[in-house]
Amino acid sequence: MAQRIKDTVQWFPGHMAKTRREIEQNLKLVDAVTEIRDARLPESSKNPDIDSIIANKPRIILLNKADYADDAATQKWIDYYKQKGIWALAVDCKLGKGLNAYLPLVRRVLADTIEKNNKKGMSGKPLRIMVVGIPNVGKSSFINRMAKNSKAKVANMPGVTRANQWFVIGKGVELLDTPGVLWPKFEDKEIGDKLAFTGAVKNDVIDSETMAIRLIDYIKNYYADRLCQRYKLDSIDGKQSWEILEMIGKKRGMLISGGEIDYERASVMLLDEFKKGKLGKFTFEMPEDY
Repeated sequence: MAQRIKDTVQWFPGHMAKTRREIEQNLKLVDAVTEIRDARLPESSKNPDIDSIIANKPRIILLNKADYADDAATQKWIDYYKQKGIWALAVDCKLGKGLNAYLPLVRRVLADTIEKNNKKGMSGKPLRIMVVGIPNVGKSSFINRMAKNSKAKVANMPGVTRANQWFVIGKGVELLDTPGVLWPKFEDKEIGDKLAFTGAVKNDVIDSETMAIRLIDYIKNYYADRLCQRYKLDSIDGKQSWEILEMIGKKRGMLISGGEIDYERASVMLLDEFKKGKLGKFTFEMPEDY
C-alpha cells in the first residue's frame, strides 16, 4: 500500500488577513455574532482566533450537521457552552432542522438590546447578526435557509458598504455574511485529520489512503462496532488499521489484478460513506478534553 504521509497541512490564500480585518471592522455594525461549527468537532471546526476577534460581542453557536453527531455528546457541548455564557443550538442547516428555534433564541440573547432600543424610541430597529465560520462548515446553507435565497437591498444604509452581503430574515432581523475563515497552517496534525474526515479539507490536499487509515484508527478505538456492522466484518480485535482497510476492501470486492486490494478505491469509499453518515453518528471530541 502506498505510504504518502502528510502531517502538516498548509494554506496560503491572501484573503485570510483581509477577512479578519473585515470582521473586526464590521463588528461595530452588528448586535451579535452567529458562529457555525461542525457538531462532530465543535472545537476543531472553529478558527482559533475567533474568540479574541469577537471579544465580548453576544454570540450564538450553531452546531451544524448534528444529525451526523452523537446526540449525547452534542448535548454535552450545548451545556458546556452555556456554562461559558454562550448559547448553542444543534441544527442541520441544509435540511433546516432545528433552525425554527434560531430567531426566538436571537431575541432572547439580545433582550437587553431590544429593551434599550425601545427606551430610545427605536422599537422598529432591526437586530443585526454577523455570520462567521470556516469554509465548508455550512454557513451558506444556513443563510440560504434562513433568507430563502433572497438578498436584502440594504447597501445604502449608513455605514454599510456594497461589499457587505446583508439578508433579511424573519421580522426585524438581518444577517451579515462574511467570507469563510480558516487559519493558514495546522500545527496539530489531529485537527487537520478531523477536518479532512468531515470534508472541511478537500481530499486532494491530504492523501485518501492516509486519511482512511487515520479514520479507522479513531473509529476502532471508540466506535468499533460501526465498522463491523457496516462492512459485515466478524471481528477487528487486535487488527491494525491497514488490515481493517484490507478487510473492508475485500468485503466490497475492490480488487485489482493479482487479487490485490485496491486501497485507493477502498479508502475513497470509506471516507465518502463516513461523510454521508452511512457509518452512523460520530463525535470526535468532548468538552472534558478542553
